[in-house]
Parts: sequence; C-alpha cells; structure tokens
Amino acid sequence: MQRIVISAISGGLFGAGLLVSGMTDTNKVQGWLDVFGAWDPTLAFVLGGAILPMLVAWHLTTKRAVSLVGNPFPSKPDPRLGHNLIIGSVLFGAGWGLAGLCPGPAIASLSWGGTGGIAFILAMIAGMMAAPALRLRIDRIAAI
Repeated sequence: MQRIVISAISGGLFGAGLLVSGMTDTNKVQGWLDVFGAWDPTLAFVLGGAILPMLVAWHLTTKRAVSLVGNPFPSKPDPRLGHNLIIGSVLFGAGWGLAGLCPGPAIASLSWGGTGGIAFILAMIAGMMAAPALRLRIDRIAAI
C-alpha cells in the first residue's frame, strides 16, 4: 500500500510539473526543437529543473542499498551504446518532434481533453505492441 501511495504522489507531482512547465503544449515543445527557426529556449529551464533534483537523488541513492519502500535499486545500465538504444532514441526523438509530445506529457494532456493526445496514446500503444517483434528482427539483422 505504501508503494501505491508513493507512486500516486510521485505521478501527481510529475503530471503537475508537466502542466506547469508547458510540456503538454505541443507548440512549446516543437518550438524547443526548431533550432533553426523560431527557437523557444524556455524548456531548457524545465530540463535543468529536472536534472538538478535527479543529481541529488542519484547521490543519495549511492549510499543506500534499498529504496524507502524496501525494494533494491536496479543495477547500473551498460554504458555502451547498442543498436537498440540508438534506434529507440531516434524513433523517440522523431515522434517527439512530429507530435510535440512524449509519453508523460501525452498522458497528462488527456486531462484537458482534445483528440491529439488520444491519437498519440493510441499510436504509442500500437508502437509498444509492435516493438517486441521489431526488436527481434533488428537483433537478428545486427547479429549477421
């Protein structure tokens, strides 16, 4: 039960932060990505505002073996860049640039309605369902 409460509070804070920062506004996000046009640098503050607390959190977790609810922390990821990470990053960035949303803001945007967020969520679910088969195919090609 404690984990559910902490998750709900964390998710609520995350969603509120997305709304307050403008991350659910597709025009603001696309303005951030339009480096050679009408560039909007304000989301740099959102990124900085997210990175600074995470640096503190990472520092604090290095001194702990388990989380506040008693679960062990996951192991550190492999620092090497693999084809899955590169392809996934390119697809994520392309989708973010085209739609102006990524998964978190898309879910938060459902709270104020509109068909854009719903279409994005449906496309995201379709992509998540197709990803395992696509990943197997890419892994087979990479092994050749």
